[in-house]
Amino acid sequence: MVSGVGKGLSKVEVKLRWDPSPFGEPPRHLDIIAATYSVDGPYGRPVYVVHSESRSPDGTINMSRHSETGLGFGFVEAMVLEFDRMSSAYGRVVVGVAVHQDGGPRVFGDITGAGVLVVEGYRQLLAEDFTGVADATAATVAEFTRDASGAWEFREMVRGFDSDPVLFTAEMGSIRQ
Repeated sequence: MVSGVGKGLSKVEVKLRWDPSPFGEPPRHLDIIAATYSVDGPYGRPVYVVHSESRSPDGTINMSRHSETGLGFGFVEAMVLEFDRMSSAYGRVVVGVAVHQDGGPRVFGDITGAGVLVVEGYRQLLAEDFTGVADATAATVAEFTRDASGAWEFREMVRGFDSDPVLFTAEMGSIRQ
């Protein structure tokens, strides 16, 4: 799906949900991660990465909600991306989700009730439950690119990775067949 009617995207929210761990098990934890790429290097190394403990240098990407346990009450973690304020030096943003590996190796299939929602205002751009990447430890979900007119467009990009959150941030924006 490509979106880009008129002026393109302005303010997008990525929301994440998952159920708490069963009683007696360590908490299960998912994180939203965004990697921003320059116009000159859209598939190279990210200029910066935003996750639960950071925000973009200019404040255009930040976490508005964060959970380390999931509550089972809907979307408990959220990231806001303000494309209408983003510098023209940036041409691509990739958003993904990583499974924390506390308490042993875990994949999306181990996390009940997991899902991600990408919206612009009331318009839903993506709803994903990770079943297609159940054996992955991390996954990209969305790609935002700036077109020739400067408008931001959305593309669904659900791809699974088998890496820890640190390695995932380095490889999530790569070109992959």
